Amino acid sequence: MLSLLGMIWGGTFLVQEMALAGLTPFWLAASRIGFGAALTCAVWGWRGGRLFKVAPTGFQWVSLFSIGFLSSTIPFMLLAWGQQYVTSGFAGVSMASVALIVLPLAHVFVPGERMSLRRVLGFVIGFAGVALLVGGQALDSTGLSLEMPGRIACVGAAACYAVSSVQMRTLPPVDPIGLSAVLLLIGALGVVPVALMVEGVPPVPDARTLWLVAFLGLVPTAGANLLRVTLVRSAGPVFLSIVNYMVPVWSVLLGALILSEPLPPSLLTALVLILCGVGLSQYGALRRLFLGR
Repeated sequence: MLSLLGMIWGGTFLVQEMALAGLTPFWLAASRIGFGAALTCAVWGWRGGRLFKVAPTGFQWVSLFSIGFLSSTIPFMLLAWGQQYVTSGFAGVSMASVALIVLPLAHVFVPGERMSLRRVLGFVIGFAGVALLVGGQALDSTGLSLEMPGRIACVGAAACYAVSSVQMRTLPPVDPIGLSAVLLLIGALGVVPVALMVEGVPPVPDARTLWLVAFLGLVPTAGANLLRVTLVRSAGPVFLSIVNYMVPVWSVLLGALILSEPLPPSLLTALVLILCGVGLSQYGALRRLFLGR
């Protein structure tokens, strides 16, 4: 499931770039979240529309809305604004930093997700692999006056993803499809008004853009969000955060396969570092999987 999620999100950049030719950034975000929310809510309603399996507290309701805004509304807007002023390399590295941000948060707030020297070392090695894959352009300057605020926005988006994953793990027993539907619905209710205020009435997209938006709403939004919810609730936010090391690898590989982009010479070394980091950080889980102890 983790590998599938990494492949889906890694290929999203290609589709999103094509969709941006016919739709403005905020309206693209609003459209894909809105489509994903409508689809997931329909499936959830067909299954009975029940969310919590036990009566939630008022604090847990507040936490649910917080997760919705932090997992989609706020990071989508921060990235849409920040990527106008930073290099794509910096944006990629900032997303990979989610794993490093999750680690101390989970140590404090999630039972059973304790930090250890082996786990920290594994995450640092994996992050080094991502940095090697992205290359030196991650530190290049765009020369734009708002570059520093743009970088802060990208790192802020990564922090939002990290905090929402940790919060999601602390919720009481829930229906995963219902949770996915509610989070996307909250995200849509937050993004659509902002898109209207910032970009005005959306342009009428052509048929090609509509198909691309439908794909973005179905696969990397609705489908991937359900995978994300399932992984966080079953394996924990630390395990899920590893996907941020896989996304740039899939992005590079799919770019080479679909767009015939050249493969960077550092790909193999970066992949070895990432896999070693993942293996080291998840040594206990891998040992139980393969040795049964």
